[in-house]
Amino acid sequence: MSEGLISNLFAQEKMKVELTKEKIKEAYKEDDRPWVVGYSGGKDSTVVAQLVFEALSEMSPVELNKKVYVISSDTLIETPLIINSINKTLSRIQDAAFKKGLPIETHKVKPEPKNSFWVNLIGRGYPSPNQTFRWCTDRLKIEPANSFVMNKVSSFGEVVMVLGVREDESVSRGNSIREHTIEGQTFMRHSTLSNAFVYAPIRSFSLDDVWDYLLNNPSPWGDDNYELHRLYQDSSSGECPLVIDKSIKESAGSCGNSRFGCWVCTVVTEDKALTGFIQSGHDWMKPLLDFRNWLTTIRDDRTRRMKYRMKGQIYFRDVKIAEHNGVPCVMVPKKSGRVAAQIPLDQYTIIEKSELQDYISANNIDLAAPEDQMLLIRYEEETLDGEIVEKHAELGLGPYTMEARREILKRLLAVQRTVIHPEDPHYELISEEELKEIRRTWLDQGDWEDWVPMIYQDVYGNKAEITWEQDDRPLLDKDQVSQLEMLCKEFNVDIKVMRKLINVEKNYAGYKFRRGLNDEIGKILKQDYLHL
Repeated sequence: MSEGLISNLFAQEKMKVELTKEKIKEAYKEDDRPWVVGYSGGKDSTVVAQLVFEALSEMSPVELNKKVYVISSDTLIETPLIINSINKTLSRIQDAAFKKGLPIETHKVKPEPKNSFWVNLIGRGYPSPNQTFRWCTDRLKIEPANSFVMNKVSSFGEVVMVLGVREDESVSRGNSIREHTIEGQTFMRHSTLSNAFVYAPIRSFSLDDVWDYLLNNPSPWGDDNYELHRLYQDSSSGECPLVIDKSIKESAGSCGNSRFGCWVCTVVTEDKALTGFIQSGHDWMKPLLDFRNWLTTIRDDRTRRMKYRMKGQIYFRDVKIAEHNGVPCVMVPKKSGRVAAQIPLDQYTIIEKSELQDYISANNIDLAAPEDQMLLIRYEEETLDGEIVEKHAELGLGPYTMEARREILKRLLAVQRTVIHPEDPHYELISEEELKEIRRTWLDQGDWEDWVPMIYQDVYGNKAEITWEQDDRPLLDKDQVSQLEMLCKEFNVDIKVMRKLINVEKNYAGYKFRRGLNDEIGKILKQDYLHL
């Protein structure tokens, strides 16, 4: 390549960068709405944060008349080295902005303990996320970021989100950007947040534009952009954007293959993030990868899942019966439609759908217990052509059983006690606040044995340092629980329902007006598994 061609390429790149900065200045001066810049630690968000910082640095102090908030999302399960890097960068941006007199503030948004990953998974029993049930993105990313944005909306009336989205990232991302763009307008209206707008200053940048800029323009707050480049070279992963819009959640994709995602991501088959770090010499993270892989394997284990949904609804999952090696088998499907297993038909008890309730009652079957009763439900269905066909189904899977949740918590705490973060002596996988929230959740669900402190003590022994709230102590001691269980069995009353009813009464005790008590009792008594 000739020197002249190389020179022209650099000149074009410089012109594009300067033009982008001029547009940022014009956009900043267009009105008095504060900006919220999303920073994830990846290449695209770094470009945006750096361009905004440089643009503001080139403006006169008189023109700097509104705040720019740089926010990062901490899901509380971020890849350890990345969240450390983000924390350092936010601090450096704040220091550099203060020295230059720029109206920039940095913030880290994170979910409330009651909405955290571990409280949902271990406390409430949510199955680990997968492609068809990605409950994590809303709770861990979108809601905390939106809460910050709406707080600024309430203070200023309107805000502008400044994001590192690019049209050539993917077809779906490009379509989403164009769909929300108004011709001739600098800002796009946010699709789900009222009084919030979106500004995408690098929407036309290519991947080469991004790296050309980062590698030829040093970080104004002292980060090493070459180190960021090496991070990407060490793996085939992309970056995990700050997602602030539920309508584009799917186009944002999973961050499980990303160096900038969650260390415990189960949405992807293989976690390239942790694997890449371990291969790069960070052996201390191997217990995290082992735990994550184990969590993936137990997700669809029927012995670890209840046979009804969170609110008690029963549902059925159709299965096919076909011969396998000459033996009639139940073809258990995966979510993808592939066959996960072929189980001989003679291992099942076949029940007519109309007789299911009587069978469960007569055999005293607990649908929340770990045992899989190997029930196959037979029913008839009429096709569009009027033909009556016979079908078979299994009971669908719901939350993790209490036994499985205790197992997950104990393993997680064991990993936490083992792992030593070389850069953070106070690193923890699950916080004290989350453990206390899990305890409260379990107690509300009838865990009168009070398992969380016992599990914590079992793992940490004499090193246990948490002081547990006395107000959260179980209502009944072990002997009283045993007597109640015997009475329930004698009079054929569901012990789980009895525990929940007593807990509801406890929660409303002492109130002069107990509005809502009847509704709470009604919810418990109307659960489907009690009325098949």
